[in-house]
Amino acid sequence: MEPKAIHLGPGADLRKSLEALAQEEQAEGFVLSVVGNLSKAAFACPGSNQPTVLSGELEIITLQGTVSPKGVHLHLSFSDGDCQVWGGHLEHGSEVLRGADVLVGLLKRSNKPGSPSVPGQPRIKLAVAEGCPWSSRAMRMLRSLGIPFEQAAPEAGSLPQIWIEGTMIGGYEDLADWHGQGKLERFRTGS
Repeated sequence: MEPKAIHLGPGADLRKSLEALAQEEQAEGFVLSVVGNLSKAAFACPGSNQPTVLSGELEIITLQGTVSPKGVHLHLSFSDGDCQVWGGHLEHGSEVLRGADVLVGLLKRSNKPGSPSVPGQPRIKLAVAEGCPWSSRAMRMLRSLGIPFEQAAPEAGSLPQIWIEGTMIGGYEDLADWHGQGKLERFRTGS
């Protein structure tokens, strides 16, 4: 993992800045730490179709989640002037007030097909369908856990299809069961 520190000045869009970093580096990674404040926070609450937007002097408490050239999945919590805590999925339009320092851990790995298995290289393969919520959840789970994976050609049957070390384990629910039992821990990058 390569640590990357970025400083965001007043008016910077927090989410757009992290999306741009992932694009520039062409790497996946995780937000490790953040310190700063926002003048405006845009966040999605569970079950809401529109983001909630709050303005004022808002202190960032946490920012966690994944970044990738394909997109980000980030959760933000912050406090307002009355120390009330708010949070949800980070949306576009969250603007830095005076400054924010973000530390991101970027994962570097070889994408050469057929290269030998080395630590940090994918031992999990997924066959997914675009627009399939279960496929998206499987990929998001692995990214959130820091587990490298590669996409594979599907076999007959429903999607997603998941192989771990060459053996098909099933679909999303099977992957979630493995996670619940702690069986995925050994596949985390750096383990």
